[in-house]
Amino acid sequence: PVNEHYFGLVNFGNTCYCNSVLQALYFCRPFREKVLAYKVQPRKKESLLTCLSDLFNSIATQKKKVGVIPPKKFISRLRKENELFDNYMQQDAHEFLNYLLNTIADLLQEEKKQEKQNGKLQNGSIESEEGDKTDLTWVHEIFQGTLTNETRCLNCEAVSSKDEDFLDLSVDVEQNTSITHCLRGFSNTETLCSEYKYYCEQCRSKQEAQKRMRVKKLPMILALHLKRFKYMDQLHRYTKLSYRVVFPLELRLFNTSGDATNPDRMYDLVAVVVHCGSGPNRGHYITIVKSHGFWLLFDDDIVEVQQNPCLC
Repeated sequence: PVNEHYFGLVNFGNTCYCNSVLQALYFCRPFREKVLAYKVQPRKKESLLTCLSDLFNSIATQKKKVGVIPPKKFISRLRKENELFDNYMQQDAHEFLNYLLNTIADLLQEEKKQEKQNGKLQNGSIESEEGDKTDLTWVHEIFQGTLTNETRCLNCEAVSSKDEDFLDLSVDVEQNTSITHCLRGFSNTETLCSEYKYYCEQCRSKQEAQKRMRVKKLPMILALHLKRFKYMDQLHRYTKLSYRVVFPLELRLFNTSGDATNPDRMYDLVAVVVHCGSGPNRGHYITIVKSHGFWLLFDDDIVEVQQNPCLC
């Protein structure tokens, strides 16, 4: 396709966890557009976001359509900023995604705060302190959804709910299952009884109750994390659940709350980060992405077109 580039990323010693997430994010169009737009802003001091912006820009402006790029500046900045990634060991791709999105959001919020203090905010509007707390960045606009935790007292039927924002959803996996099934399990009703009774404000005492989690606000882009690493008490370590989980190419969430905004939103699958190997601290990460109707496999510096990818 015109204007699309497919570039592998050089591995700098077990950095496949980082390369695979960066490829998934690059083919996540709203995110890519915001990162590229950040590049044209007045020069800022070096941060993880400026390095990411330079990397994405470098891919997007290559003369060739296919090739390999070393994300050296980004990796060295990452290692400088967080000691968790400052080694040559295999890291967790989900931890890296979380760290990257939260770091970018913090940087953007800090910049907004600085602009306000410097009186650069347009329209000359003065915002309240409360407004500052809820400053949403484009990271939130793209990835943030809201969960609501509903608890119903089985004595008086009163329902209390507590909202909680998320940038990705972590779901448990079971044998021979699908993403849809995993998401249904995420909202299973749990009964609180015996020593886990719930203190009901209406009854003013501990009562049996039913609790469940539902999605109140669906994000623009849904990032799902399959919890494949489970701690086994008898082994005193994490082990990998290598169950087959089927991915639909289109997904609609059914576990939405009654007052959910756009509950019928349909999601199209654009990228899957896959861990190959038996444990959390070993193995290898690759990414399968959809671009202009084609599926491609990114394995560090290797890029291959997949005719019939098995998405499970």
